[in-house]
Amino acid sequence: MPVRPLSETTFALCLFFVALVPLAVAGIALVNTGLGRSHSAAHAMLASICVFAVATGAYFICGFAWQGFIGGPARSVVLAGKDWNWLGREPFFLLRMESYTTSASLTALLQMFSVGLAALIPLGASLDRWKLSASCASTVLLAGWIYPLFAHWMWAGGWLAQLGVNYGLGQGFVDAGGASSIHVVGGLTALAVVCILGSRTGKYSEEGIPTAIPGHSTVFVLLGCFLSLLGWLGLNSAGAILFTGAAPERMVLIATNTILAAGAALLAAVLITRARFGRPDVSLSANGWVAGLVSGSAACAFIAPAAAVLIGLVAGALVTYSVEWAEARFGIDDPGGSISVHAIGGIWGVLAVGLFASFPAPVLNTAAASGTTPLGDTGQWLAQLVGIATLLGFVLPLSYGLNLALNRVLPYRVAMEGERQGLDLFELGAGAYPEFVTHTEDLTQLRKRPS
Repeated sequence: MPVRPLSETTFALCLFFVALVPLAVAGIALVNTGLGRSHSAAHAMLASICVFAVATGAYFICGFAWQGFIGGPARSVVLAGKDWNWLGREPFFLLRMESYTTSASLTALLQMFSVGLAALIPLGASLDRWKLSASCASTVLLAGWIYPLFAHWMWAGGWLAQLGVNYGLGQGFVDAGGASSIHVVGGLTALAVVCILGSRTGKYSEEGIPTAIPGHSTVFVLLGCFLSLLGWLGLNSAGAILFTGAAPERMVLIATNTILAAGAALLAAVLITRARFGRPDVSLSANGWVAGLVSGSAACAFIAPAAAVLIGLVAGALVTYSVEWAEARFGIDDPGGSISVHAIGGIWGVLAVGLFASFPAPVLNTAAASGTTPLGDTGQWLAQLVGIATLLGFVLPLSYGLNLALNRVLPYRVAMEGERQGLDLFELGAGAYPEFVTHTEDLTQLRKRPS
């Protein structure tokens, strides 16, 4: 399959959008840190930088080789007379980088940022109890194998993208901005890690009732929301150009839909928490904002603005209730709301493609690359369901199994003393706020003494 060339103008525009993506990484890092406790704030930020570095390194070594790009060499198998592409066949260490076409080189660069963003998602769910070394080791699994495998299936002409050509299911599995490959994969990895780590000490009473452990900085959280918006504008726009063949003229629509989905989700979370609790909840409202960004990513280039608003409203409502359900009913201690925001929000966004998207010519993904005739949008919702089933039925068990095996070799959870003392002092030897007193059991006892 030939690679669709990019004009010089489109290349420059796409490179600009790719350069915005690190702002999404910074935004999520700030959100995670702000929702954690003050005595582990420096650890959370350092872990964010470290896992980003490890993710890009693992992707450089072997991740891009497994993922590849549309039109690149790949391994395939013939089933029922159909050719199914299942794995990339690029050399390790990006050895052919200098010979890549402009679209292929941009794909490699965008994916290095994207896999780094995906690697930050499990950190939010495992705040205050995940060892730095273990989080880096787990990231190798995510960036070196789990992420590239699914990304190849949907973004590099793999079998999910071929569902349209081989089975007539609309355009095949479609995801312009990475709601599935980045956010659902990262969110399901977060779920796997949390199941292995268990809840924070003191989170649940002896009766199993969850105790509120507020984040230490809502300012960090809200600043992270603003930075994330800028990063998502770049991620959605660059992804739509490189992976779905969207014309540069659609960038205004993509930006509009991204902003509307985030804003609608935020307002939905604000209104719901105000109605339920009497006042808006800052952390849930911020999670609603990010959930709107996540859920609006998949269909951002192919929906009307009104549909983006609806997608955002549903995402904001979903995250508001799912955070509570996960904590109270299933015993999942997720301080950053990562599972609800990224996994559930991403799944809703992927499903929304089948419900609201309308695709212009040329057809997307492999059909666009091979020049085949468009098949129409019939069955698009079924193609999206196949992708969701693959995420839940294959990616989640794979992530859980690999992390469980790694936990046997390199225990994930810090010692009890580390949780009590805080990861800043326990693992780094210094706190994030040396001039301020952080909350400890000793301080609480001192404050109870009469003057």
